[in-house]
Amino acid sequence: MDSQEIFKFVAQKLDFKFKQVKNLMDLLDNDNTVPFISRYRKEKTGQLNETEIRKIQKAVESKRNLEEKREKVIEKIDEQDKLTPELKEKIKAAKTLQELDDIYRPYRPKRRTRGQKARKKGLEPLANLILLQKTHTGEPQEYAAKFIDKEKGVESSDDALQGACDIVAEKISDDADLRKEIREYSFENGYVNSTGKKEHPQGKYEVYNDYSEPVSKIPSHRILAINRGENEDFLRVKIDVDIDYIIDTIKNKYIRDKKSIFTEHFEEAIEDGYKRLIAPAIEREIRSHLDEKAENKAINVFSENLKNLLLQPPLKDKIIMGIDPGFRSGCKVAVIDKTGKYLEGKTIYPHPPQKQREEALGILAELIEKHNVNSIAIGNGTASRETEQLVADLLKDLRKENLGYIIVNEAGASVYSASPLARKEFPDLEASMRGNISIARRLLDPLAELVKINPKHIGVGQYQHDVNQKNLQQELRNVVEDCVNSVGVNLNTASSALLRHVSGLTTRSASNIVKYREEKGQFQNREELNQVRGIGVKTFEQAAGFLRVPESDNPFDNTFIHPESYQVTEKLLDRFDIGNVKLGGKIIDKKIKQSEMSVRELAKKLDIGEPTLRDIIKNLKKPGLDPRDNLPKPILSQKVLSIDDLEEGMILKGTVRNVVDFGAFVDIGVKHDGLVHISELANQFVKDPSDFVSVGDVVDVEVLSIDAERGRIGLSMKSVKK
Repeated sequence: MDSQEIFKFVAQKLDFKFKQVKNLMDLLDNDNTVPFISRYRKEKTGQLNETEIRKIQKAVESKRNLEEKREKVIEKIDEQDKLTPELKEKIKAAKTLQELDDIYRPYRPKRRTRGQKARKKGLEPLANLILLQKTHTGEPQEYAAKFIDKEKGVESSDDALQGACDIVAEKISDDADLRKEIREYSFENGYVNSTGKKEHPQGKYEVYNDYSEPVSKIPSHRILAINRGENEDFLRVKIDVDIDYIIDTIKNKYIRDKKSIFTEHFEEAIEDGYKRLIAPAIEREIRSHLDEKAENKAINVFSENLKNLLLQPPLKDKIIMGIDPGFRSGCKVAVIDKTGKYLEGKTIYPHPPQKQREEALGILAELIEKHNVNSIAIGNGTASRETEQLVADLLKDLRKENLGYIIVNEAGASVYSASPLARKEFPDLEASMRGNISIARRLLDPLAELVKINPKHIGVGQYQHDVNQKNLQQELRNVVEDCVNSVGVNLNTASSALLRHVSGLTTRSASNIVKYREEKGQFQNREELNQVRGIGVKTFEQAAGFLRVPESDNPFDNTFIHPESYQVTEKLLDRFDIGNVKLGGKIIDKKIKQSEMSVRELAKKLDIGEPTLRDIIKNLKKPGLDPRDNLPKPILSQKVLSIDDLEEGMILKGTVRNVVDFGAFVDIGVKHDGLVHISELANQFVKDPSDFVSVGDVVDVEVLSIDAERGRIGLSMKSVKK
């Protein structure tokens, strides 16, 4: 199957146009990035978004792999002179890698199996007698006696019959159609069963000590939980099916004449072939399929949560104080300006064992006054709630209406603080002081700060350490890339950690940009990017549109308008005699209506694609637009709420911190996040929690239950849904 046929197949399977798939793959094969294609090649792809692009890309790669495997199977069987026209057609008709494996199984070079050993002993003719079922007189032992050969290791008739049955069992096991039938039955009717091997100290796997659920219905999070229990040697897991039904099915297919003298041996061979050869393989396939399904779900959950976390709205134009709480080592305090620049830092010791509370309050008040702090970010680690109480008491005394605090997820802050990047950013500061700067910056601009940390350490996943790490990393890289490029990056302020996720840039080219900036000063325009070492024509093409230069004399440099479209944008403005670019979009909309000309007609006159023209007009309306600006801002508090203050029936506002298969965890301002179980998310059936809530959402919840001793809070969104 050539490329064109593959593209047709994928287009039909995914319900896209052939031209979309072909043009997309041509662009990808010519080293264009997904963000670049999605934003700047809409006419070529029919306006495919990043998700659709990657879906098509994955499907094409999968189909290419299948066709490559198909050709190899045909080639290898042909080398054995066993490729019949019928077999070739069967290979060509196979739709999956699994089907190809089943067809190729009888021809695959085998290790020393029992069946192979029996063949070498010359027992295949006896096996054929069993399979043919045409012998009706005499005794099996009489026929078997002819194959006794002590030099070959066949000591008796029983040895000969056993060897022949081993060959029969292997032939049955190699039946591709039979395997497919058993596999489908096992998937549809099998059960995942787990039993306890030993007790977990905290009773972690107690619910799975005697557990059973249909293979076809078991949810992903339970698969991963059971797998973890098995890997930690607390659980024994197996797939159970109706063995008698399957063996009877095989007998009905193979045994055509029960009057054959070899019927009993044939039945024994069938049972052995299933139990010893087919069943273990099918169980592995089922487990592998369930693992893959669960991993994909877990990776998708993590990816969606990460995307929503990275795209949380920044708290712009604020002076922020970050506090990394602690007991014995004290609380690290840092103040950053509106650009994230570190201004000043202190260490306070308000908690045991030092208990220097009054002195700590004084230092905080002094820093707030000195730097005119607008917001306070408190890490959610050890001593977080005690520090929150300290800050709440301070705000009560200061009585500053516009000053509030927020608890920030500090996951990964310690990883960042000890990283080479942190040491380069703050060479004169200790690692412990760098962490609270990161906490403050997470409030200022979550995306710019969180890209510095391996996504696995951010803490918004579900069983992320139990899934295929290579697949997880690739998916998370895609998410970060999409988020960074959807927001755009300031070329003069972005860190190398942020720049390396920009379309077309690498770790090296990102570092070269920062180095150029340090040596030459700020970029004056996008065009200057061409002077950076390692930025060639292709890299500039892929990256330029996502890199903004607010200080540039060319106002287009602070938009998503690509330099390749500057000339047509100028023609557009000239056509309507518009000089003020900032108002250009609004005026153009008005003048297009006045001229009774459609955007499509205007695009033809300007010789540009309609989607690109619409994007240009949109960017002229709001140069420098940050798509996150339209989202609800973080909730700032001024007083503390503890778990003891909660009462059932209370209606509270909270922030979604994590979304998992079974619900969502919501921060309502107490020490522990509350759980909105999937059954309490909405007044309707909820199949996937992410359809109803996302990380960062501000939601109203009702307190359903409180377990202060175990720190568990049950919440509901049902009764407060608007």
